[in-house]
Amino acid sequence: MADAMPDRIRRLIENIRRVFIGGEETVRLAVTALLARGHLLVEDVPGIGKTLLGVALARSIDASFHRIQFTNDLLPSDLLGFSRFDPRDNTFTFKPGPIFCNIVLADEINRTTPKTQSALLEAMNDGRVTIDGAAYPLPDPFLIIATQNPVEYHGTFPLPEAQLDRFLIRLEIGYPDAGREKEIIRGRNLYGLAGRLDPVLSAADILALQVEAEAVRVDDSLLDYIVALAADTRRRSAIKLGVSPRGALLLRRAAQARALTFGRDYVVPDDIKQAAVPVLAHRIVVDSPSYGLARIRESDAVIEDVLRGTPVPL
Repeated sequence: MADAMPDRIRRLIENIRRVFIGGEETVRLAVTALLARGHLLVEDVPGIGKTLLGVALARSIDASFHRIQFTNDLLPSDLLGFSRFDPRDNTFTFKPGPIFCNIVLADEINRTTPKTQSALLEAMNDGRVTIDGAAYPLPDPFLIIATQNPVEYHGTFPLPEAQLDRFLIRLEIGYPDAGREKEIIRGRNLYGLAGRLDPVLSAADILALQVEAEAVRVDDSLLDYIVALAADTRRRSAIKLGVSPRGALLLRRAAQARALTFGRDYVVPDDIKQAAVPVLAHRIVVDSPSYGLARIRESDAVIEDVLRGTPVPL
């Protein structure tokens, strides 16, 4: 496993970074979400490259892809599909919506109504949708990459906690360094280049990597470390709602996938520490009146403090 797999992942990361202005760790986190069978929420200020990251990741895999621009008039049926009546034989035929593909880019997800947002819950959790009492499985692999702007609230609908919990990883991109920003202002059409990226992996490759990620070994002492991190979030006065057992489980899965991206078949403490903020920060509710980007920063800071206060296994 430790020979062929990292080479595949390396090619995927390098292909995305051909057009994406963010750092390698940001790309690694996005790939980690994919390998851990999770979903990805990219949340940052405008003009950073949130959509670009999603397009580059999707185009780097030879799999079906849809980009959906979320708006306030988008209906659940616009995503999931609907049953169409045929008057010729008095039957209903299911017409699948754009969610029936391997990778869905949900652009500006918080601009649609809670009703439409909630239509994604079953798809994200169970890999299927139910229409008129019939369940329809979604393709495998299945990944939702959602983007949202945390500083603009006019005409938006904040994601409820139940929806946030369905995202394995929430990440911020941040501003680029001087060299990468120079490439942007040089005039390169990065979005055009992203749309023309050649795939470097197939859907079958991703499925194989997901199986390998699940087999990555996690020592008992590291499981105790994850449990201790989660427990610390539940007894802090700064946190109104701590990490659930599901959040702890997802941290383990993310650490396994991250270990695989480095070519290891075992998890080390650093895998857990590096995944902790992206996996846990959006699963806690801080006791604070702030909102938007300030609230995100506070949640991140609390998890970082939890990491500092929890002994690392030797």
